This record gives sequence, structure tokens and C-alpha cells, in this order.
Amino acid sequence: MKTIAIFASGSGSNMQKIAEYFQAHPELELQIACVITDQKEAYVQERAKTFGIPSHYLTREELGSSSTLLPLLEGYHVDAIVLAGYLRLIPPFLLRAYPDRIVNIHPALLPKYGGKGMHGMNVHRAVKAAGETTSGITIHVIDEEYDRGTTLFQASTEISPADTAEEIQQKVQVLEHRYFAPTIAKWLTTLC
Repeated sequence: MKTIAIFASGSGSNMQKIAEYFQAHPELELQIACVITDQKEAYVQERAKTFGIPSHYLTREELGSSSTLLPLLEGYHVDAIVLAGYLRLIPPFLLRAYPDRIVNIHPALLPKYGGKGMHGMNVHRAVKAAGETTSGITIHVIDEEYDRGTTLFQASTEISPADTAEEIQQKVQVLEHRYFAPTIAKWLTTLC
């Protein structure tokens, strides 16, 4: 059995899709051990509760403390970490503890529209402002900088000049919900 921790800052729709996928495919022997959030009121905690997944709100100081975060993850026997709408930069100690074992999903086709501050609607507004005809998702292993690292998977969707940033977000979210969980599952099978 391989276990992941999901780090999320928002509503948790991707966490829910991952949980549903893992439940629908018990033969994969994958489970979400816990959810970590940096937002006290994040709805991801309610979604986790419906699946019986423990969730933990941690302050900025706790998330930056190896003596707090690492024992928590070790207590759940976490093999890998999935960032699903998590907005903080991962601290170096966590990268060292989980080398090449932290995956993120970004709501654009990296390397375009990545970097600090490029998340959520900021990305979709930038895509719209640039007059792009496609957008999409990038699922990648992270490194010490925002939105870099080895790309595992990309998918794109057509967008039109008439699409609002909110409509672009909806099109991109369809891709997230379709591809994130199976890509994670495939990636986890490659880990020792």
C-alpha cells in the first residue's frame, strides 16, 4: 500500500477526485493518509471528513518547522506528497525528506504562466489577457522553485477570445478532474 499526503489551501475538489479514484480502484493499493492545509477555514477539510481522511490545519510557522511537519507525515507513513491547490512554497527540508516524491498540478501549460503569484484566477486572467487559444494543466514533480521540475503530464483545451477568465478556469478544471488522479496513480507505481 502506498500512501500520500495531500496539501491543499482551498475547496479541495481535486482532493475529492483523487479520493474517489483511489476508492474506485482498490487494486492499485493507494490511499490518502491525511490532508494538510494552511487555511483554517479551507473547505478541503470538510471534503476529507466525508471520506474519513484525517485533516490538519497548520500555521505558517508549523509548516516551516521540520520538527512539527516531518513527525506528522512520518506518523502516517507517507510515501509521497501531492499538492492540490496548495499555494505555499515547499520548504527545503521537505524536499530533502521527499526527494522527487512531491507532485503539483498547475492550471496552465508550463513553462508559460508559472512562478510566484501565478495560481488560480491569476493564471486564467493572464492567459486571457495574452489572447491564448489554448490553456491546460501541467502535472509535475516539484523542485525548490515555483512551477519547475520534471513534467509528468500535460493536457490542453481550446479557448476562444470570447471566454472569460472564469470560463477558462472551468475548462481547465475539467482537465484537472479527469487527469490528476490517474497521473498520480501511474506516478506512484514507479516509486520504490
